[in-house]
Amino acid sequence: MAGTILTVVVLVLIVAGAVWLIRQRAATRERELEDAKSEARRWVERLGGQVLNLVGTDEASKQALADAAERYNAAGSQLDQAKTNAQARHVTETAYEGLYYVRAARTAMGIDPGPDLPPLPGQQRAGAVTEDRNVDVEGHSYSASPEASERNRHYYPGGMVAGRPVPRGWYSEPWWRPALVAGAWGLGSALLFTSLFSGMSGVAYADGFADGAAQGDMGTDGGFDGGDPGAGDPGDFGGGDFGGDFGGGDFGGGFGDF
Repeated sequence: MAGTILTVVVLVLIVAGAVWLIRQRAATRERELEDAKSEARRWVERLGGQVLNLVGTDEASKQALADAAERYNAAGSQLDQAKTNAQARHVTETAYEGLYYVRAARTAMGIDPGPDLPPLPGQQRAGAVTEDRNVDVEGHSYSASPEASERNRHYYPGGMVAGRPVPRGWYSEPWWRPALVAGAWGLGSALLFTSLFSGMSGVAYADGFADGAAQGDMGTDGGFDGGDPGAGDPGDFGGGDFGGDFGGGDFGGGFGDF
């Protein structure tokens, strides 16, 4: 009889301990999620402050601010839906991308771009446009430049798009957007990349599309491409994992100091 009672007591203690442990883990996850969402909200608000208070003075800055506003709206929507730490981090990363567009707009207007941002995943691998280039591909004219101009008024901060590195720079048109939507490049992409970037120092395609593609295949770490379909967790807003949690620091001060 005493043995039975002891067994029951032990089982009750085990069950109680398991319930306590499950509740503790749930509470810890909830705290971590709230912390991640709070950090994300802070960066979204900084982006919003810039978007709402800046007015472009030329076509390039207006376009860059429009792109920043798009990221601001996307980040706000993502924040409302965030249920996991990974999703909250995606919100922060979307806000970072928007702030890169803000910096581009400010630079185009000739004003202080503000404090540096951490590099975006895939940005360093993709490199940057280092010279003006004008090419004709399949009867269509494209151009790229390290500086904004009336012709080159579409900015991209650099990163991975559908598994391929797109260099940071200003372009005549956002030719990478179809790949963002479809998750894959069209048939003419090899010729476009080779024509625009082959032989250009500082970009992943300096030696041609094949080498740049090979670098891209080293890992589709998401980039700031709006999400690489099929990458990352299914719950991460349909996008790839950007490959890092940038929420842990202020990175040189508030963007209110612009």
